[in-house]
Order: sequence, then C-alpha cells, then structure tokens
Amino acid sequence: MILEMKVPSPGESIKEVEIATWLVKDGDYVEKDQAIAEVDSDKATLELPAEASGVITLKAEEGDAVAVGAIVCLIDTGAAKPSGAAPVAAAPVAEAPKAEVKVEAPKAAPAAPSYAAGTPSPAARKILDEKNIAPETIVGTGKAGRITKEDAVNAVPSMGTPTGGSRGVERTKLSMLRRKVSERLVAAKNDTAMLTTFNEVNMTPINNLRNEYKDAFKAKHGGVSLGYMSFFTKAVTRALQLYPDVNSMMDGDYKVAYDFCDISIAVSGPKGLMVPVVRNAENLTFRGVEAEIKRLALRARDGQITVDDMTGGTFTITNGGVFGSMLSTPIINPPQSGILGMHNIIERPIAVNGKVEIHPMMYVALSYDHRIIDGRESVGFLVAVKEALENPVELLCDNNPKKAFEL
Repeated sequence: MILEMKVPSPGESIKEVEIATWLVKDGDYVEKDQAIAEVDSDKATLELPAEASGVITLKAEEGDAVAVGAIVCLIDTGAAKPSGAAPVAAAPVAEAPKAEVKVEAPKAAPAAPSYAAGTPSPAARKILDEKNIAPETIVGTGKAGRITKEDAVNAVPSMGTPTGGSRGVERTKLSMLRRKVSERLVAAKNDTAMLTTFNEVNMTPINNLRNEYKDAFKAKHGGVSLGYMSFFTKAVTRALQLYPDVNSMMDGDYKVAYDFCDISIAVSGPKGLMVPVVRNAENLTFRGVEAEIKRLALRARDGQITVDDMTGGTFTITNGGVFGSMLSTPIINPPQSGILGMHNIIERPIAVNGKVEIHPMMYVALSYDHRIIDGRESVGFLVAVKEALENPVELLCDNNPKKAFEL
C-alpha cells in the first residue's frame, strides 16, 4: 500500500511551509514517527514525522515552498524492512584479456591566433570604459575570442589584495522564518509611528536581593535560578497595569485593550530570533516567571518551539545586554505597541545624595507606537519600570522577599 504524506497545518494562519532539510534519503526505509524532515513556516521550524513504516519516496526538494495539504512524499508500507547487509555476490570468472589495437587519432593543427581575440565590440568597449576595466583582463567568449557585450556586462574589476587572501562569496537562500521576520521588521518601521524613550536603572537593589536569596531560591525550586528576567517581567506587568494604553494595539480605526499581560520574551535560537510568550504573566510569581522562561528558552534552543508558543503577546521584552549591547532602539513586535530593551550592566559613577558613588547601571529603552501611546504614557511607563526595579522589596515583593520568592 502506498501512503501519501501531506503537509500538516502548523497553525490557522499558515498556508505554506518550506522544506528546510530532508533527514532521510529517497529510497530509505523509515519507521513510524521517525523525523523525516524539518520544515520552516513563517513562525517556527517544525519536524515532520513519518506516518507509517516503509520505503520513502521524496516528492519535494530542499528549499521548495509547499502548500499545506500538498503531498511531500510517498511511503510504501508493504515494503519489507531490510535485515542487515546484502550477501556478497560471487566474483565473476576473469576472462583472458583481449589484445587491443590502439589507433591514434590525428592531432589537430593548432589554430592560428585571430586578430579579433581580446578585442571588444563597440558596445562592449563602451561598457568596459565606464567600468574602467582594461580589455586585456577579460577573456572573450565571442567568435575567435572576441569580447562581447555580455562579457563586458559580467566583467568585475579586479580587486586582488597584496596579501593574497581568499575572496570567496557564498549566496544562500534565507529560511522562510528569517524572511518572515524581515518582512515584519520592515512593516513595523513603515506602518507604525515608532519612537524610543530612554532611562537608566541602578541595579544595586536587585543585585543585593539576588545575592541574598539566589542560593536558597535555586535549592528550593529544583534548580530554577533567580535571574534578572523575573524582576523585569514583574516590573513590566506592574507598569502595564498603571499605563494600560501601552498594553493595547491598533486594529484599523479601533484600539484593542487587554486586561491581561502576555509578555513576549525575545530569545536567540538556532534558526534565528524567536519570541515565545509567557501567558498571564501578571499572575505568576518570581518562580513561575523564571520556570516558564527557562522552559520556553530550552524549547527554542532545541528547535522544539511551536507556533502556539509564539502566538499572541501584548508586550515584548528583549535583552541585548547578554550580547554586550550598551544602548539600542528595539523594534516593535507588531501588532504590539511597545517593547522594552534591556542592555548590559556597567559600573558607572552617579550622584547619590550629593555624593559620587559607583553603582552597576543599566540603560533601558522603550520603543512605542505613537499613534496609540502618547509621550506622557510612554515616559510614565518607563519611569514606573525604573521605580520598581530600584525599589523591588516594596514594589515587587510587598516588603516580604521570602514570601515573594516562596522560600
């Protein structure tokens, strides 16, 4: 029986996928549920499992865009599973070699050099002059070695280096996920009135809390660490409740406001940028936030992230500081209206009560859609985030860190 395997639907809005990699070869025997291919959608990379055991026949090439529901391979379920190596056939009896008569072909006389070799046509000469390329450096492909217009168009000026280094060029097709991310980033720049406001945060209070409780937190919660992301997520959800316009979106002539905080966390995966969502983050404890972020980050790293994991989100947090970024203007993750950018922590001198002190400082940036968020809301939101991070015991832990950390 021949089973036709069709592309399953990764999500409601996805109409086609791209065959990123075949994990088997044409004619291989595959087992049921064995991963046979990786397919890229515009939101995630997914594995395609075999629906039955048998010999597979591929019907699509790597890089092909295939519609959802289209046939990508056939599986012959009646084929027997190979059992070890095939027996070695007996060696044929060698025959006595037959005498061969060698007849040498007559050698062609070398062609006399033509006066046209290396001479450009009038159109080719004009193009070479415009490119400032000497005709002597071009090998003509025309009759008798003449340089044609096409030769001149394709000619590239020599840019050899005195060190003799490699000058190779590689051209690779972007994955469907990377192309979709590119489209969304350009759309965010073109379709929103995006502005960015900045502030800085003194990280000393958070560092002091983490140093005091991180070991007990990790021991209590099965290896889940008390990181910075839970403090920032809690500070963001508090600020979103104070400034609900930042937690809303444009939908044509309407504003869509949410009474929940689904926080998208930008993480770097093997296939590029992924933005999984922490659902109802306003209801999660520090342990809940850290555990969910760890779960989603591991799924992204291992290529197991799903479309559902990245669907939705009302606000995004991105941390360029892990790569050493000091300051940046993050791009809104459409259709959201705001994104908070975290950066690296550097000890800098600041004025505290009239005295110069050195503290670990972080620049934070809020990019927002000015069509729906005014300056007062955007600045107020970022100040609220700063206040919570600089006074975490009172504003994030309700003056009881042990209870907040569930110790």
